[in-house]
Amino acid sequence: MIKIPYLTALSTYFSYGLLFAFGQFRDFFRKIFDSWHSSNLQGYAPICLGLEDFYIRRLYLRIQDCFGRPISSSPGAWFDVVERHSNDNNKTLKRTTKVTRCLNLGSYNYLGFAAADEYCTPRVIETLKRFSPSTCSPRVDGGTTILHNELEVCVANFVGKPAAIVFGMGYVTNSAILPVLIGKGGLIISDSLNHNSIVNGARGSGATVRVFQHNTPSHLEEVLRQQIAEGQPRTHRPWKKIIVIVEGIYSMEGELCKLPEIVAICKKYKAYVYLDEAHSIGAVGKTGRGVCELLGVDTADVDIMMGTFTKSFGSCGGYIAGSKELIQYLKYTCPAHLYATSISPPAAQQIISSIKVILGEDGSSRGAQKLARIRENSNFFRSELLKMGFEVLGDNDSPVMPIMLYNPAKIPAFSRECLKQNVAVVTVAFPATPLLLARARICISASHTKEDLLKALEVISQVGDLVGIKYFPAESDKQHQEPGALKLE
Repeated sequence: MIKIPYLTALSTYFSYGLLFAFGQFRDFFRKIFDSWHSSNLQGYAPICLGLEDFYIRRLYLRIQDCFGRPISSSPGAWFDVVERHSNDNNKTLKRTTKVTRCLNLGSYNYLGFAAADEYCTPRVIETLKRFSPSTCSPRVDGGTTILHNELEVCVANFVGKPAAIVFGMGYVTNSAILPVLIGKGGLIISDSLNHNSIVNGARGSGATVRVFQHNTPSHLEEVLRQQIAEGQPRTHRPWKKIIVIVEGIYSMEGELCKLPEIVAICKKYKAYVYLDEAHSIGAVGKTGRGVCELLGVDTADVDIMMGTFTKSFGSCGGYIAGSKELIQYLKYTCPAHLYATSISPPAAQQIISSIKVILGEDGSSRGAQKLARIRENSNFFRSELLKMGFEVLGDNDSPVMPIMLYNPAKIPAFSRECLKQNVAVVTVAFPATPLLLARARICISASHTKEDLLKALEVISQVGDLVGIKYFPAESDKQHQEPGALKLE
């Protein structure tokens, strides 16, 4: 739970209110001027209507240079950011030929496999020559190569499940799987801060969806007990199936899931556990096997394990791991398996090779060194940010570190000032986060050196002073809560 000082909350609301008021004022006069000109819609309704369009035009476009910055190199510890300029007050951005070498604090390159690797890269190049970039076919037609079969066995063994199925896109892994697993008459209980792919998958399933307070097992049990007692809407029949969905590391919070407590509750009420390990698999745990290994949870107690290859493995796609019966059922019924083009063979080889490095099967100890380095880097960086007085969310060992910004004016200010000093950061605001809870999300990598981290801390500290986001004088003072504070989840 985030406690916002009332003054900060008030100034943030005032800033958004001012932007909204001026936006509505400009739209009013825009309608007047447009009424003088003939419409070119020819009877059609405007295709872009509503608050979403208003938000994009009047709020987002003002700061869109802080998002979608193109790069012209691999997303390693440092990368090349292409400079852009605008001649129409940020409505459109044009790329230039200039690039800036920046310290990368935004990519999910947790173990450093996104850049060239001495073991992975030669094997990926050889696979590209042998198999081509794409299979040009779904898995059930001509899209299954020996690499796909090897990858599924490799993933199943790595996460500790009997079987696995892989897909070409991480987002689709959630949004396409959930409607297959559950439907009308079923109940999904989802963490309030689960990823959008889970939200869309749950909505598309047709099942009843209930939400529990973020990472709060006691409220999960309360919701479970109430829903089991009430049964299905109108008929009050027992639920056909109940699935509880949580994430290993929450991507916008940097928090570790309270998995042991959640698993115990699900066992008690006979509910299935669906664990999304997109940000935790490969990044945490002694051997990189995710939150189950880190928190001491038997993988047999997690019914469906989901993860992506876009973070720790330097590739693309996602997987579902579970019982052999479950995986076989998904292969018969999941649209993402039946109709979508299979994962690219070079991408599959990248995943296989990176897992072998993590496990030490490449004949070196580089995998263990990478895991130790990301843990050390993450904990060092987090502790230093706290000492400086920043409000940092998340838990130790998590490579995701949100720094709270709150006020909308501080979003572009923080991003632009960091970029001026060759540090590339990701800022996140509404609708990806609640309106008051804008933040900068730092992602740490095993490829970052101590010098990289010290430079980043120096720049972030300077920009933090300039922008005014050091909400606490020191880490010790954080224990003394400000008298007036607004609680938000």
